[in-house]
Amino acid sequence: MPTRDSTPLGAPCWVDLMTSDTEKARAFYSQVLGWEPGEVSEEFGGYFQFFKDGRPVAGAAPNMSGGAMPDVWSVYLASADADATLARVTEHGGSVALSSMQVADLGTMAVAIDPTGAFVRIWAPITFPGFGVVDEAGAPVWFELHTKSYDSAVDFYRNVFDWETDVMSDTDDFRYTTSQQAGESVAGILDAKGFLPEDVPSHWTVYFGVADVDGATAKVEELGGSVVSPPENTPYGRTATVADPTGTQLRLMAR
Repeated sequence: MPTRDSTPLGAPCWVDLMTSDTEKARAFYSQVLGWEPGEVSEEFGGYFQFFKDGRPVAGAAPNMSGGAMPDVWSVYLASADADATLARVTEHGGSVALSSMQVADLGTMAVAIDPTGAFVRIWAPITFPGFGVVDEAGAPVWFELHTKSYDSAVDFYRNVFDWETDVMSDTDDFRYTTSQQAGESVAGILDAKGFLPEDVPSHWTVYFGVADVDGATAKVEELGGSVVSPPENTPYGRTATVADPTGTQLRLMAR
């Protein structure tokens, strides 16, 4: 099991779900991804974690916006200092959606909007480093920014999060850059202006590992979710895009 006790700075370190139906989410993700839902914390507004073999893999919280904000999966990038990172966000054309806030003794969080309109969360850990396991079935395996302003996005994440980047492809049909940590790819930026609808902003998306994409997709439908893009083979594994019962999209991947 690829367990993790810390995350390199600038890399994705956590994901969580904002959902309008926490009970459905607990049942759905437990059955689709094999997660164990943890106890609900009233101290933290109903927040709870999902676990795989006793190690944290994701969080979830009630959507308290009354419909003003959609249910969504969010990606957190690791930071040594949330305030310093926010200062760099504004210096390089982004904006602050939520100022830094310490979460008990766990860490400090903040929310930024990059220059292309995508929300990205910032986590400066104290006692909670984030993922306890990654890169296997039942855990997050990839993180990807779909952006309508590709060049601006690449420059922003290089400058704000000190990404070392590698251009995977730079053709009219497929422009893709990855973030590198110690020679390993940890996240990607995709030029999505050619396929994102006008009313869908740039956004981060999460791929979760499964042993069998086709079986997991069938389970999604059985549990009241839907299939957005059916399973297909790619050079990086078999993938599908699905939505949970409240419409929150995620991607499934079997490598």
